Amino acid sequence: MTDDQQTPDVHELGLEPGDLDGHTLEELSDYLDAGRRPLDPSIEGSPGCQLALDALDRLRGLGGQLIEADAAAMPEVDDSWVDRILTGIALDARAGRRIPFVEEEPAVDFGITEGAVRGLIRSAENAVPGLLVGRSTLDGDVSVVGAPVRIAIEVNAVYGESIPKAVEMLRSEVARRLQQHTDLTVTGIDVTVRDVQRIGGTRGEGS
Repeated sequence: MTDDQQTPDVHELGLEPGDLDGHTLEELSDYLDAGRRPLDPSIEGSPGCQLALDALDRLRGLGGQLIEADAAAMPEVDDSWVDRILTGIALDARAGRRIPFVEEEPAVDFGITEGAVRGLIRSAENAVPGLLVGRSTLDGDVSVVGAPVRIAIEVNAVYGESIPKAVEMLRSEVARRLQQHTDLTVTGIDVTVRDVQRIGGTRGEGS
């Protein structure tokens, strides 16, 4: 990132101090730069930090290429997409609502956090070339088993890839992962493409 595009402050992203157990996204980024050495138990033992680390690591893949392309672009392109993705990562780190699993035994009470589910949605981008997930939201009463829930996902796409194909692949992959790992009753998955970014020396129309 450029000097003018530093990682936003943790409070600007809507995080509470406990979401990353006292750490910031900037600290986690530095921790990744150091190869997660020396090992920091306070980071490695924090669910919120682990969600954020996984998302930051993925962002450094395709996202790193996009940032380099932005830096080389003439004229300079809008780089607000990076902040939107970082905002989504910060949202993932928040535990949010508790989502129960269906259990046959009344005495058994298992659940998963909303933040973990958003992290699961974000991880689906690994199976879809040319898309980076920004923010995802769960619309519905996720705390009630069987209640209808609709998923909304914002993404960034790479110029040159088939956007309709990539969106459908993401929708299918998210549906598969949610069905496999949660008991949510998903009534729909809406995917909105917020930006189209270029990689490499592509020239022509603006992003």
